Amino acid sequence: MINMFSNKALRSSYLDLMEKCLLNTIYEDPSLHTGVYEAGVREKGLDCPRTAHTMIGTLRLRNLRNLTETVLSEKVPGDLIETGVWRGGACILMRAVLKAWQCSDRRVWVADSFAGVPPPDIVNYPADHGDVGALHTFKELAIPLEEVQNNFRKYDLLDEQVQFLRGWFRDTLPVAPVTRLALIRLDGDLYESTDVALRSLYSKLSPGGFVIVDDYGAIAACRQAVGDFRAANGIAEAIQDIDGSGVFWRKRR
Repeated sequence: MINMFSNKALRSSYLDLMEKCLLNTIYEDPSLHTGVYEAGVREKGLDCPRTAHTMIGTLRLRNLRNLTETVLSEKVPGDLIETGVWRGGACILMRAVLKAWQCSDRRVWVADSFAGVPPPDIVNYPADHGDVGALHTFKELAIPLEEVQNNFRKYDLLDEQVQFLRGWFRDTLPVAPVTRLALIRLDGDLYESTDVALRSLYSKLSPGGFVIVDDYGAIAACRQAVGDFRAANGIAEAIQDIDGSGVFWRKRR
């Protein structure tokens, strides 16, 4: 039997369809807040979809796919992780890319509290004071673990290559059983969440691997955390914009 994913065109078609399903652009899923679907808004991930499994938008989702395929094609060693997963769509896409590339020796780490954004610790992280500090009151951000697992199951992608890290990042990421990473995707919004993730994971990122920061252009506290970490660690690799909100950089070889 010929594996369909040995055909590059079929592999691409599968991942194209996965993107459309995860974004729910096929059925023009309306925004949770406005009740309206706007293609341009969904493209840049500027709305909160009613039923779609990701809110990061077409441009950031395609960037994630491209970078994941790059680390596979160039054999950059390590697993893939997202910190802050909402309904799980970005992680589902990463697992789909592994499937499409017939890759069985890497894992996707799904890190989240599965209870929403934590209340801000403004004593230790004063940058999280203000508007960003109210994110913990947004109930729509609290998606239970079981719901995220079921979303993976809907695509037949829930298996041993998907590992869940449940809890606040300050508790889970420093002790996570992750040894090497090829791609890190940060979507924790807060200064604290971004800082803890970078301090816990960046040293495990292989040369040639990627860091993606979802809220760099949208949330000042997140951007400050990235800047402070890069300055403290002498990271000079250029930050590349994705869509005005998300950015990425590649760790020097």
